[in-house]
Amino acid sequence: MPKPDRLFRLLSAFRMLPQPVTAARLAEETGVSERTLYRDIQSLRAGGALIDGEAGAGYTLTEDPALPPQMFTRLEVEALVLGLAEVAQSGDAMLARAAAEAQGKIIATLPDRVQRQAIHAVSRSYRFEPRNPAPPHLHLLREAAWEERAVDLTYRDTSGRMTARRIWPLGTVFLDREVQVLAFCCLRQDFRRFKVLQMTDVTLADESFRPRRVPLLRAFLEKLRGERLASSA
Repeated sequence: MPKPDRLFRLLSAFRMLPQPVTAARLAEETGVSERTLYRDIQSLRAGGALIDGEAGAGYTLTEDPALPPQMFTRLEVEALVLGLAEVAQSGDAMLARAAAEAQGKIIATLPDRVQRQAIHAVSRSYRFEPRNPAPPHLHLLREAAWEERAVDLTYRDTSGRMTARRIWPLGTVFLDREVQVLAFCCLRQDFRRFKVLQMTDVTLADESFRPRRVPLLRAFLEKLRGERLASSA
């Protein structure tokens, strides 16, 4: 791994892990030997990072020159912490990890007083009835939407019938008990909402639908709004 990538990963680990953090834990998180880790810590210190501690005692990142200071109100900090905690509980494993890393990066940029507010936030998120675990293909669907790539899959509908589908994934929606994918179905030639837990054999196709995702998603959401208005009339 190139050294700049290692140093960036090390900073991310400092921001995410409870501190002080041992060299062994940092080495495990960044995928390097402890010997390499010690050299990388020295490189960060030489670049201006204020890292307290030493081998055997653990390390604490107290000042990170890579990030400018951020100013948030106490209520904004509460909203950020609560929102990211909800993502960590509701998303798949990769999204949950991204939420933890994002929170670490944000907290690292805050002044000391606001950092304490974030670490000891008043608001908490907890689900007594968590969603079913997200399947591994949720990340593939998310990446396909960003890359505007078609996806092939087998889908089990509400009556139990299995059909082969090619879809253009437009976005994901996290509902109370499930995750759905908003998509254009090439088989039905119309918009559809697919439950991710009812998908199997999910693979990326060679077909690209770029640059149509944004206008298609806009049209789909407009259609959903129209259906809600019609049902409430």
